[in-house]
Amino acid sequence: VHLTESGGGTVAVGGSATLSCVVSGLNSHRTVMGWFRQVPGKQREGIAAIYAAAEKITYVDSVKGRFSVSSDAAENTIYLQMASLKSEDTAMYFCAAGKTWREYPRRIDTDDFVHWGQGTQVTVSE
Repeated sequence: VHLTESGGGTVAVGGSATLSCVVSGLNSHRTVMGWFRQVPGKQREGIAAIYAAAEKITYVDSVKGRFSVSSDAAENTIYLQMASLKSEDTAMYFCAAGKTWREYPRRIDTDDFVHWGQGTQVTVSE
């Protein structure tokens, strides 16, 4: 199983960006997929999860209304569309493939995800 993120870079405050996660070795549309982010010295934070085959999506409150997660079954790719970016969104962003869909809303826990990409850096600057 391989997950490869792309789309990171430097974005102005208030700007937008779209991250992609290309998946191989499993069917991302039929797997619980998650987006996480991490800043140095802090724990990895789950920000969104999607189980596309069951039409289930959840977001952490800090990104709700600004970020949108989606799945392209044909491309075996998941996306994270980010808008109204803030400086506190600066982080390394990771996608991950999980084991099961939990009873959200609750913390999107790294323990529920098995396979991880290497991450893509998003820097939001003034």
